[in-house]
Amino acid sequence: MLLSYVVCALFLVSLTFGALNGTLPAVSAAALSGAQDAVTLSISLCGMICLWSGVIELMRRSGLAEKLSNCLHPLLSQLFPSAVRDAETMDALSTNVSANLLGLGNAATPAGIKAALGLKRLSGQEAASNELCRLVVLNTASIQLLPTTVGSLRASFGAEAPFDILPAVWLSSLVSVAAGLLAARAFERPEVS
Repeated sequence: MLLSYVVCALFLVSLTFGALNGTLPAVSAAALSGAQDAVTLSISLCGMICLWSGVIELMRRSGLAEKLSNCLHPLLSQLFPSAVRDAETMDALSTNVSANLLGLGNAATPAGIKAALGLKRLSGQEAASNELCRLVVLNTASIQLLPTTVGSLRASFGAEAPFDILPAVWLSSLVSVAAGLLAARAFERPEVS
């Protein structure tokens, strides 16, 4: 609700200053151009998200997601020991991490929410548990092997080699995840039994 007021206020301030400075036609043209660019970008991202969501669904139906989950199980069981007791939560965690590895933050969100709800249920606490905080940190900093969203954006803006950023992405995501998990570990609360 507050954001609606902020957007309306920005719109009114822009119109007022455009009218006072005599640049109202330029303000109107910029607003229309920005709206058109937003729609074009949304459509191009929608296609990419649909494609990779389909890939994840195919992985799930073919059993590849389960195999990836088995590969991730040792690491995830160390980070989220309570999730080992619940196959549904562990599956959601694996799907979430897999989607993030492929750079599909939007496709990872439903699985992340399901995993967060499972971790909350398993902890039995009202406040966020240490494992739930770790999940939030892991999702925020996510390691990306293939940054598909960024690659698609770069391609839509005319980049000749949209994935030439891979080494920088790998290094920065590895550093951000390591720093985030270390910070989460440093600020952990003692678990209440």
